[in-house]
Amino acid sequence: MNKTAIVILSDPRNGGDEALGRVFNGLVAAYDIKQSGGDVSVIFQGAGTRWVSYITQADHPVHGLYEALKENIAGVSCGCADVFGASEDAKSNGFELITECAVPGTSGLPSVWQKLQSGATILTF
Repeated sequence: MNKTAIVILSDPRNGGDEALGRVFNGLVAAYDIKQSGGDVSVIFQGAGTRWVSYITQADHPVHGLYEALKENIAGVSCGCADVFGASEDAKSNGFELITECAVPGTSGLPSVWQKLQSGATILTF
């Protein structure tokens, strides 16, 4: 079975409608793959780590998708969350902090290499 890793990079603070469209479409892609029986995971990385404080709010437009995909969310890039000020929000909202790739000067990031080695296709939004 094909694996897919969806990486959300859009910044909710700076992107306006485009950023919302990116997170929405990324989560829709994950939902579509999940509903079709595919193996999918979602990672929030870069400025996308900031989404964790928005999508967990019941009145957010993508909250329903977030709820439907909770078990498919691999987590949040730890190093990116540190840089973009999202670490505490990630922890308080129950997101896993991913540290697979030990990058010097950071607390670790998701490993693209591990995803590729496992046969995953990586999609970015």
